[in-house]
Amino acid sequence: MQNMIVRTFMCVKVLKTGNLFKVKKKGEKEESSFYDMEAYFHCYFFENKLLKHLEFQIPAAMLEMEAQDLSDDADYAAASQEGMLSSKKSSFSDLENAEIVYLKEKVTINPTQYAADRISGKLKLIKQDSSLFMTWMPYKSRISNARLSERDKSLYTIKPVSFTDIQSIRVHTPKIGWQYAVVILSSGLAYPPLYFYNGGVQEFLATIKQHVYIVRSSENTNLFHINNFEDPLQFDKISLVWGKPRQSPLQLEEWGMFLDAEGRVVSPSDLKKRIFYGGVDHSLRKEIWKFLLGFYAYDSTYTQRRYLSTIKKSEYETLKNEWQSISISTEQSIKETQFKETKFLIDKDVVRTDRMLPFYEGDENENVNILRDILMTYSFYNFEIGYCQGMNDFLSPILYVMEDESEAFWCFVYLMERFGPNFKHDQSGMKFQFFALSKLMEILDKPLHDYFEENNCLNYLFCFRWILVQFKREFEYEEIMRLWEILWTHYPSEHLHLYICIAILKTHRIKIMGELMDFDTLFKYINELSCHIDLDSVLSYSEALCMSAGKNGAAAIPPGTPPVVA
Repeated sequence: MQNMIVRTFMCVKVLKTGNLFKVKKKGEKEESSFYDMEAYFHCYFFENKLLKHLEFQIPAAMLEMEAQDLSDDADYAAASQEGMLSSKKSSFSDLENAEIVYLKEKVTINPTQYAADRISGKLKLIKQDSSLFMTWMPYKSRISNARLSERDKSLYTIKPVSFTDIQSIRVHTPKIGWQYAVVILSSGLAYPPLYFYNGGVQEFLATIKQHVYIVRSSENTNLFHINNFEDPLQFDKISLVWGKPRQSPLQLEEWGMFLDAEGRVVSPSDLKKRIFYGGVDHSLRKEIWKFLLGFYAYDSTYTQRRYLSTIKKSEYETLKNEWQSISISTEQSIKETQFKETKFLIDKDVVRTDRMLPFYEGDENENVNILRDILMTYSFYNFEIGYCQGMNDFLSPILYVMEDESEAFWCFVYLMERFGPNFKHDQSGMKFQFFALSKLMEILDKPLHDYFEENNCLNYLFCFRWILVQFKREFEYEEIMRLWEILWTHYPSEHLHLYICIAILKTHRIKIMGELMDFDTLFKYINELSCHIDLDSVLSYSEALCMSAGKNGAAAIPPGTPPVVA
């Protein structure tokens, strides 16, 4: 059996019987038994390197360790003093935009096996802009300690280290015994184990999950990988653990807390983030969608919004009367010809738009007529684009929520300002999004990207329906309203819909690649996913992908790619 040299401060012999470790100190006849060898010695092995202190031999198979811990080695101390344990690329300012998102007192490092040598301190997670940092600072002791000087203690200080420089975290949370976590850097070095004598490891992990992407190893449930997208082929073998859990929808009482006395939204960014994680209760959609779509300004008051609604209602009636009063004349002949063609297309589409809903079902349904009138008015309002199939899919939920013809029209107008390029005759908006989708896939899953390239699928036309109408036909009606309001927050990106495409494709990548799907097979398979996609899972996954792609992902999306945000 291969032996592994492990450093400690006493010579012992270690035997293993099943899960039981038997430890015999040099010079002693009796053996002591321990179920948890790690908790006894507080140390890790570093390959087969002989370290400077007294040592004992331990079979390599006994401990399932992933890190190299040099917490009491002189080289570690020197590296710590020189700042080598944090990446040169990482930057942190104690003053600018820093927010403490986690603070735990009495988190302890154990340099030796002696309880008297324990060093307690504060563990913090600090968010600065979009980056998360970790730091641990020892308390200044009031009691003189012969073993460890203040200088010795300072060697263990963990200066702010960015999670972009952390490879993984290994935790130990026994039902009986001490909890600890080991933070492992991308360089392979590990900080000393951080002991949570009063518990708190799960809270520590939960806070991290709110800000960075984490996956739990399928081979070791105590090991969590940080920002690990380097091997997407292995990604499907590990379970996703990401971010804040989905929340319940925003309710009336909480909505009121976002408004000041005159009705202005106090913090639009906080509101958008809240909507992203939970959506909006249906009773509030009529009001909140107007903000999300740009009909209402976030800094508008109750009085200003009432006045705006009155003005816009009058404007809508004027526009509607224009096309309703068209008469045959030489000057209007060209426009009238296009008018008749447009009316024919709209009449054909509205009678088959969401007719299974009580709101639109039945013959001579007045809401179907309103749907038709709004689309006709828009074709006159934006004569350049006119009407294209798919616009009816966008308008249907808006009218359903607004229950007001004028307000539905103007909300639709603002939405088309964002997605109008999808309906241009040259399809420039769609082409931009297909290009961006290809580049993002190349960043996030190169093997799948290469597979699409080899099988003539790199044009991503099998995602055409997803992108054109923003997944309208892929989810149930209530789900699509929730998805749209989440997308309209533009958190964490205005192009989150592209990451959703990638999340769905990556979820099915094993089947796609394993069955060697060509374009036609893939196109059919994608269409059959309709109403078989778990929305919450795909939102969590797409958020993780977006955060992982970071600046590289943003740079891969050409300017002007829909949604076009003013």
